[in-house]
Amino acid sequence: MTTILLTLGRLPKALDLARGFAKAGCRVLVAEPYGWTLAGASRHVAREFKVPPPVKGKTAYLAALAEIVRREGVDLVVPVSEETMHVAHLAGMLPEGAALFTMPPEQVLALHDKARFVETAAAMGLAVPVSAPLGSAEAEALARSGPVVVKPVFSCSGNGLSILRGGEPLPPADPGAPAVVQQFVEGREHSTCTIAQGGRVVATMVYRGAVMSGSVAVAFERVDVPAISAWVERFVAEIGWSGFISFDFIIDADGVPHAIECNPRATSGVHFWEGEDIARAVLEPGWQGPVRVRRHRTLQQFYACLTETQGAMLRGKGFWPSLKSLVITRDVSWEWRDPWPFLSMIGTSWPIIWQSITKGARFGEVATQDVGWYEGQ
Repeated sequence: MTTILLTLGRLPKALDLARGFAKAGCRVLVAEPYGWTLAGASRHVAREFKVPPPVKGKTAYLAALAEIVRREGVDLVVPVSEETMHVAHLAGMLPEGAALFTMPPEQVLALHDKARFVETAAAMGLAVPVSAPLGSAEAEALARSGPVVVKPVFSCSGNGLSILRGGEPLPPADPGAPAVVQQFVEGREHSTCTIAQGGRVVATMVYRGAVMSGSVAVAFERVDVPAISAWVERFVAEIGWSGFISFDFIIDADGVPHAIECNPRATSGVHFWEGEDIARAVLEPGWQGPVRVRRHRTLQQFYACLTETQGAMLRGKGFWPSLKSLVITRDVSWEWRDPWPFLSMIGTSWPIIWQSITKGARFGEVATQDVGWYEGQ
Protein backbone atom coordinates (compact mmCIF):
# COMPACT_ATOMS: atom_id res chain seq x y z
CA MET A 1 0.00 0.00 0.00
CA THR A 2 1.32 3.44 -0.98
CA THR A 3 1.71 5.85 1.94
CA ILE A 4 0.99 9.52 1.25
CA LEU A 5 1.98 12.43 3.49
CA LEU A 6 -0.03 15.63 3.08
CA THR A 7 1.87 18.56 4.59
CA LEU A 8 -1.17 20.59 5.65
CA GLY A 9 -4.59 19.52 6.88
CA ARG A 10 -6.49 22.68 7.89
CA LEU A 11 -7.84 23.62 4.44
CA PRO A 12 -10.71 22.02 2.51
CA LYS A 13 -8.43 21.18 -0.41
CA ALA A 14 -6.39 18.99 1.94
CA LEU A 15 -9.57 17.12 2.83
CA ASP A 16 -10.38 16.54 -0.85
CA LEU A 17 -6.86 15.23 -1.45
CA ALA A 18 -6.99 12.96 1.60
CA ARG A 19 -10.29 11.45 0.52
CA GLY A 20 -9.08 11.01 -3.04
CA PHE A 21 -5.84 9.25 -2.13
CA ALA A 22 -7.64 6.99 0.34
CA LYS A 23 -10.24 6.01 -2.26
CA ALA A 24 -7.36 5.19 -4.61
CA GLY A 25 -6.14 2.66 -2.05
CA CYS A 26 -3.46 4.71 -0.28
CA ARG A 27 -2.65 5.13 3.40
CA VAL A 28 -2.96 8.86 4.11
CA LEU A 29 -1.04 10.79 6.77
CA VAL A 30 -1.22 14.50 7.59
CA ALA A 31 1.50 16.72 9.07
CA GLU A 32 0.24 19.99 10.56
CA PRO A 33 1.34 22.75 12.95
CA TYR A 34 -2.23 22.85 14.33
CA GLY A 35 -2.29 19.19 15.30
CA TRP A 36 -6.05 18.59 14.87
CA THR A 37 -7.44 19.71 11.55
CA LEU A 38 -10.26 19.47 9.03
CA ALA A 39 -8.54 16.73 7.02
CA GLY A 40 -7.28 14.98 10.14
CA ALA A 41 -10.88 14.57 11.31
CA SER A 42 -11.66 12.46 8.24
CA ARG A 43 -12.04 8.70 8.48
CA HIS A 44 -9.79 8.53 5.41
CA VAL A 45 -6.74 9.80 7.33
CA ALA A 46 -4.81 7.08 9.16
CA ARG A 47 -2.89 9.46 11.41
CA GLU A 48 -2.16 13.14 11.95
CA PHE A 49 1.15 14.50 13.25
CA LYS A 50 1.77 17.86 14.87
CA VAL A 51 4.89 19.59 13.55
CA PRO A 52 6.45 22.98 14.42
CA PRO A 53 5.30 25.78 12.09
CA PRO A 54 7.88 26.98 9.58
CA VAL A 55 7.39 30.54 10.84
CA LYS A 56 9.15 29.39 14.05
CA GLY A 57 12.11 28.02 12.11
CA LYS A 58 12.53 26.31 8.75
CA THR A 59 15.12 23.79 9.94
CA ALA A 60 12.95 22.35 12.71
CA TYR A 61 9.93 22.16 10.39
CA LEU A 62 11.79 20.27 7.67
CA ALA A 63 13.47 17.97 10.16
CA ALA A 64 10.08 17.03 11.62
CA LEU A 65 8.68 16.24 8.17
CA ALA A 66 11.74 14.21 7.21
CA GLU A 67 11.46 12.18 10.43
CA ILE A 68 7.80 11.35 9.70
CA VAL A 69 8.74 10.25 6.19
CA ARG A 70 11.50 8.01 7.53
CA ARG A 71 9.58 6.56 10.45
CA GLU A 72 6.28 5.96 8.64
CA GLY A 73 7.76 4.70 5.37
CA VAL A 74 6.17 7.48 3.31
CA ASP A 75 6.28 6.92 -0.45
CA LEU A 76 5.08 10.32 -1.65
CA VAL A 77 4.99 13.75 0.01
CA VAL A 78 2.24 15.97 -1.39
CA PRO A 79 2.34 19.68 -0.42
CA VAL A 80 -1.09 21.30 -0.16
CA SER A 81 -0.84 25.09 0.04
CA GLU A 82 1.55 27.90 1.01
CA GLU A 83 3.81 25.47 2.85
CA THR A 84 4.86 24.14 -0.58
CA MET A 85 7.67 26.69 -0.74
CA HIS A 86 9.16 25.18 2.42
CA VAL A 87 8.37 21.55 1.62
CA ALA A 88 10.22 21.81 -1.70
CA HIS A 89 13.43 21.99 0.37
CA LEU A 90 12.84 18.41 1.53
CA ALA A 91 14.20 17.23 -1.82
CA GLY A 92 17.67 16.43 -0.48
CA MET A 93 16.47 15.10 2.88
CA LEU A 94 14.24 12.19 1.85
CA PRO A 95 15.27 8.55 2.13
CA GLU A 96 15.67 6.46 -0.99
CA GLY A 97 12.32 5.53 -2.50
CA ALA A 98 10.45 8.57 -1.14
CA ALA A 99 9.32 11.16 -3.68
CA LEU A 100 8.03 14.72 -3.56
CA PHE A 101 5.19 16.00 -5.75
CA THR A 102 6.62 19.41 -6.60
CA MET A 103 9.69 20.84 -8.28
CA PRO A 104 13.11 21.69 -6.76
CA PRO A 105 13.05 24.71 -4.43
CA GLU A 106 14.85 27.10 -6.75
CA GLN A 107 12.19 26.55 -9.45
CA VAL A 108 9.30 26.77 -6.99
CA LEU A 109 10.57 30.03 -5.48
CA ALA A 110 11.26 31.54 -8.90
CA LEU A 111 7.56 31.25 -9.72
CA HIS A 112 6.34 32.21 -6.25
CA ASP A 113 8.31 35.44 -6.70
CA LYS A 114 5.79 37.84 -8.30
CA ALA A 115 8.48 39.76 -10.21
CA ARG A 116 10.48 36.78 -11.50
CA PHE A 117 7.34 34.97 -12.62
CA VAL A 118 6.29 37.91 -14.81
CA GLU A 119 9.78 38.06 -16.32
CA THR A 120 9.68 34.33 -17.08
CA ALA A 121 6.26 34.47 -18.74
CA ALA A 122 7.08 37.64 -20.69
CA ALA A 123 10.22 35.97 -22.07
CA MET A 124 7.94 33.27 -23.52
CA GLY A 125 5.81 35.91 -25.23
CA LEU A 126 2.85 35.24 -22.94
CA ALA A 127 0.51 38.03 -21.83
CA VAL A 128 1.38 39.51 -18.42
CA PRO A 129 1.07 43.04 -17.00
CA VAL A 130 3.97 45.43 -17.44
CA SER A 131 5.89 45.26 -14.14
CA ALA A 132 8.90 46.84 -12.45
CA PRO A 133 10.62 46.57 -9.05
CA LEU A 134 9.40 49.06 -6.45
CA GLY A 135 12.05 51.75 -6.06
CA SER A 136 13.11 51.70 -9.70
CA ALA A 137 12.75 54.51 -12.25
CA GLU A 138 10.64 52.13 -14.36
CA ALA A 139 8.20 51.69 -11.49
CA GLU A 140 7.89 55.45 -11.03
CA ALA A 141 7.17 55.90 -14.76
CA LEU A 142 4.62 53.10 -14.66
CA ALA A 143 2.82 54.72 -11.71
CA ARG A 144 2.66 58.06 -13.52
CA SER A 145 1.16 56.46 -16.64
CA GLY A 146 -1.95 54.97 -14.98
CA PRO A 147 -3.28 52.87 -12.11
CA VAL A 148 -0.93 50.26 -10.68
CA VAL A 149 -0.90 47.39 -8.22
CA VAL A 150 1.85 47.22 -5.59
CA LYS A 151 2.47 43.89 -3.88
CA PRO A 152 5.30 42.10 -2.04
CA VAL A 153 7.19 39.67 -4.27
CA PHE A 154 6.50 36.93 -1.71
CA SER A 155 2.88 37.27 -0.65
CA CYS A 156 -0.34 35.29 -0.52
CA SER A 157 -4.07 35.87 -0.03
CA GLY A 158 -3.73 39.51 -1.04
CA ASN A 159 -1.66 40.37 2.04
CA GLY A 160 0.23 43.63 1.53
CA LEU A 161 -1.46 44.39 -1.82
CA SER A 162 -2.52 47.95 -2.67
CA ILE A 163 -4.05 49.54 -5.76
CA LEU A 164 -3.02 53.12 -6.57
CA ARG A 165 -4.59 55.58 -8.98
CA GLY A 166 -2.44 56.96 -11.77
CA GLY A 167 -0.13 59.65 -10.42
CA GLU A 168 -0.43 58.60 -6.79
CA PRO A 169 2.97 58.39 -5.09
CA LEU A 170 4.43 54.94 -4.64
CA PRO A 171 5.37 53.77 -1.13
CA PRO A 172 9.09 53.83 -0.31
CA ALA A 173 11.02 50.71 -1.24
CA ASP A 174 12.12 48.46 1.62
CA PRO A 175 15.19 46.33 0.83
CA GLY A 176 14.06 43.89 3.51
CA ALA A 177 10.65 43.42 1.88
CA PRO A 178 11.00 43.78 -1.90
CA ALA A 179 7.84 44.54 -3.85
CA VAL A 180 6.76 44.78 -7.46
CA VAL A 181 4.71 47.47 -9.21
CA GLN A 182 2.34 46.13 -11.87
CA GLN A 183 0.20 47.84 -14.46
CA PHE A 184 -3.43 47.55 -13.34
CA VAL A 185 -5.43 45.49 -15.84
CA GLU A 186 -9.16 46.20 -15.81
CA GLY A 187 -11.33 43.08 -16.00
CA ARG A 188 -12.71 39.99 -14.25
CA GLU A 189 -10.28 37.86 -12.27
CA HIS A 190 -10.06 34.13 -12.98
CA SER A 191 -7.98 31.46 -11.30
CA THR A 192 -6.68 28.06 -12.34
CA CYS A 193 -5.40 24.84 -10.85
CA THR A 194 -3.34 22.40 -12.93
CA ILE A 195 -1.97 18.91 -12.39
CA ALA A 196 1.21 18.53 -14.45
CA GLN A 197 3.61 15.69 -15.10
CA GLY A 198 6.92 16.31 -16.87
CA GLY A 199 5.74 19.42 -18.66
CA ARG A 200 2.45 17.82 -19.70
CA VAL A 201 -0.84 19.20 -18.49
CA VAL A 202 -2.93 16.33 -17.15
CA ALA A 203 -5.86 18.57 -16.21
CA THR A 204 -6.56 22.28 -15.75
CA MET A 205 -9.52 23.75 -13.92
CA VAL A 206 -10.50 27.37 -14.60
CA TYR A 207 -12.75 29.04 -12.04
CA ARG A 208 -13.63 32.41 -10.56
CA GLY A 209 -14.72 33.69 -7.20
CA ALA A 210 -18.46 33.75 -6.51
CA VAL A 211 -18.17 34.99 -2.90
CA MET A 212 -15.05 36.74 -1.65
CA SER A 213 -13.51 37.09 1.80
CA GLY A 214 -11.28 40.06 1.14
CA SER A 215 -9.20 38.96 -1.85
CA VAL A 216 -9.75 35.24 -1.13
CA ALA A 217 -12.58 33.34 -2.83
CA VAL A 218 -14.70 31.24 -0.46
CA ALA A 219 -17.26 30.21 -3.09
CA PHE A 220 -16.18 29.29 -6.60
CA GLU A 221 -17.72 28.92 -10.05
CA ARG A 222 -16.02 26.78 -12.69
CA VAL A 223 -15.92 28.26 -16.17
CA ASP A 224 -14.53 27.34 -19.57
CA VAL A 225 -11.96 29.80 -20.94
CA PRO A 226 -9.94 28.10 -23.72
CA ALA A 227 -7.51 31.04 -23.98
CA ILE A 228 -6.53 30.60 -20.31
CA SER A 229 -6.14 26.82 -20.68
CA ALA A 230 -3.91 27.34 -23.73
CA TRP A 231 -1.79 29.90 -21.82
CA VAL A 232 -1.28 27.43 -18.98
CA GLU A 233 -0.47 24.53 -21.29
CA ARG A 234 2.25 26.49 -23.05
CA PHE A 235 3.81 27.76 -19.82
CA VAL A 236 3.85 24.29 -18.21
CA ALA A 237 5.45 22.77 -21.33
CA GLU A 238 8.12 25.50 -21.52
CA ILE A 239 9.30 24.97 -17.94
CA GLY A 240 8.77 21.19 -17.79
CA TRP A 241 6.71 21.40 -14.62
CA SER A 242 5.67 18.44 -12.47
CA GLY A 243 3.29 18.97 -9.57
CA PHE A 244 0.39 21.26 -8.89
CA ILE A 245 0.65 24.73 -10.39
CA SER A 246 -1.90 27.55 -10.38
CA PHE A 247 -2.31 31.04 -11.82
CA ASP A 248 -4.43 34.13 -11.36
CA PHE A 249 -5.56 35.94 -14.52
CA ILE A 250 -7.36 39.12 -15.48
CA ILE A 251 -9.28 38.96 -18.76
CA ASP A 252 -9.21 42.40 -20.37
CA ALA A 253 -11.89 44.09 -22.49
CA ASP A 254 -10.55 42.39 -25.64
CA GLY A 255 -10.81 38.93 -24.07
CA VAL A 256 -7.05 38.55 -23.60
CA PRO A 257 -6.04 36.78 -20.35
CA HIS A 258 -3.12 38.39 -18.52
CA ALA A 259 -1.46 36.24 -15.85
CA ILE A 260 -0.95 38.44 -12.81
CA GLU A 261 0.74 35.85 -10.61
CA CYS A 262 1.66 32.20 -10.23
CA ASN A 263 1.01 29.96 -7.24
CA PRO A 264 3.28 26.90 -7.65
CA ARG A 265 0.89 24.76 -5.58
CA ALA A 266 -2.69 23.52 -5.44
CA THR A 267 -5.60 25.93 -5.12
CA SER A 268 -9.35 25.62 -4.57
CA GLY A 269 -9.77 24.44 -8.15
CA VAL A 270 -9.12 20.89 -6.89
CA HIS A 271 -12.65 20.86 -5.43
CA PHE A 272 -14.15 20.54 -8.91
CA TRP A 273 -12.39 17.25 -9.71
CA GLU A 274 -13.21 13.76 -8.51
CA GLY A 275 -10.71 13.10 -5.71
CA GLU A 276 -9.80 9.59 -6.80
CA ASP A 277 -8.89 10.85 -10.27
CA ILE A 278 -6.66 13.54 -8.75
CA ALA A 279 -4.86 10.78 -6.86
CA ARG A 280 -4.38 8.69 -10.01
CA ALA A 281 -3.05 11.70 -11.93
CA VAL A 282 -0.55 12.42 -9.14
CA LEU A 283 0.52 8.82 -8.51
CA GLU A 284 0.92 7.76 -12.15
CA PRO A 285 3.15 10.08 -14.24
CA GLY A 286 1.91 8.51 -17.46
CA TRP A 287 -1.78 8.79 -16.52
CA GLN A 288 -3.83 9.28 -19.69
CA GLY A 289 -7.32 8.83 -18.29
CA PRO A 290 -9.56 11.85 -17.88
CA VAL A 291 -9.73 13.63 -14.55
CA ARG A 292 -13.49 13.67 -14.09
CA VAL A 293 -15.22 16.93 -13.21
CA ARG A 294 -17.89 16.95 -10.52
CA ARG A 295 -21.36 17.89 -11.66
CA HIS A 296 -21.58 21.00 -9.47
CA ARG A 297 -20.70 24.22 -11.27
CA THR A 298 -20.52 26.27 -8.05
CA LEU A 299 -19.11 25.19 -4.67
CA GLN A 300 -18.58 26.96 -1.36
CA GLN A 301 -16.76 26.81 1.93
CA PHE A 302 -19.88 26.95 4.08
CA TYR A 303 -18.60 28.46 7.33
CA ALA A 304 -16.51 31.10 5.57
CA CYS A 305 -19.52 32.01 3.42
CA LEU A 306 -21.70 32.12 6.53
CA THR A 307 -19.30 34.65 8.04
CA GLU A 308 -19.42 36.76 4.87
CA THR A 309 -23.24 36.61 4.86
CA GLN A 310 -23.34 37.80 8.48
CA GLY A 311 -20.93 40.59 7.58
CA ALA A 312 -23.12 41.62 4.64
CA MET A 313 -26.13 41.78 6.97
CA LEU A 314 -24.25 44.07 9.37
CA ARG A 315 -23.00 46.25 6.51
CA GLY A 316 -26.46 46.43 4.99
CA LYS A 317 -25.06 45.64 1.55
CA GLY A 318 -25.20 42.42 -0.45
CA PHE A 319 -27.01 40.38 2.20
CA TRP A 320 -29.73 38.78 0.07
CA PRO A 321 -27.42 37.57 -2.76
CA SER A 322 -25.05 36.20 -0.11
CA LEU A 323 -27.86 34.42 1.72
CA LYS A 324 -29.19 32.88 -1.50
CA SER A 325 -25.73 31.61 -2.42
CA LEU A 326 -25.25 30.21 1.09
CA VAL A 327 -28.52 28.26 0.97
CA ILE A 328 -28.31 26.75 -2.52
CA THR A 329 -24.57 26.11 -3.00
CA ARG A 330 -22.96 22.77 -2.11
CA ASP A 331 -20.25 22.79 0.54
CA VAL A 332 -16.82 21.49 -0.47
CA SER A 333 -16.31 19.55 2.78
CA TRP A 334 -19.62 17.74 3.21
CA GLU A 335 -19.72 14.01 2.43
CA TRP A 336 -22.38 11.91 4.09
CA ARG A 337 -20.08 8.85 4.34
CA ASP A 338 -17.47 11.06 6.02
CA PRO A 339 -19.46 13.70 7.96
CA TRP A 340 -17.15 14.42 10.88
CA PRO A 341 -14.86 16.97 9.13
CA PHE A 342 -17.86 19.20 8.37
CA LEU A 343 -19.50 18.71 11.75
CA SER A 344 -16.30 19.39 13.68
CA MET A 345 -15.19 22.32 11.56
CA ILE A 346 -15.73 24.97 14.23
CA GLY A 347 -13.31 23.09 16.49
CA THR A 348 -10.71 22.26 13.87
CA SER A 349 -10.81 25.82 12.49
CA TRP A 350 -10.67 27.52 15.88
CA PRO A 351 -6.98 28.56 15.64
CA ILE A 352 -7.77 30.41 12.39
CA ILE A 353 -11.00 31.88 13.78
CA TRP A 354 -9.18 33.13 16.88
CA GLN A 355 -6.45 34.79 14.82
CA SER A 356 -9.09 36.42 12.64
CA ILE A 357 -10.82 37.84 15.72
CA THR A 358 -7.71 39.00 17.56
CA LYS A 359 -5.96 40.45 14.50
CA GLY A 360 -9.09 41.99 13.01
CA ALA A 361 -8.37 40.25 9.70
CA ARG A 362 -10.46 38.12 7.39
CA PHE A 363 -10.41 34.34 7.70
CA GLY A 364 -8.61 33.78 4.38
CA GLU A 365 -5.90 36.29 5.18
CA VAL A 366 -4.72 34.53 8.35
CA ALA A 367 -5.36 30.88 7.42
CA THR A 368 -1.79 30.22 6.24
CA GLN A 369 0.28 32.96 7.86
CA ASP A 370 2.30 30.50 9.93
CA VAL A 371 3.31 28.41 6.90
CA GLY A 372 3.94 31.11 4.28
CA TRP A 373 7.36 31.64 2.75
CA TYR A 374 9.84 34.17 4.12
CA GLU A 375 13.50 34.89 3.50
CA GLY A 376 16.05 33.79 6.09
CA GLN A 377 15.98 30.93 8.60
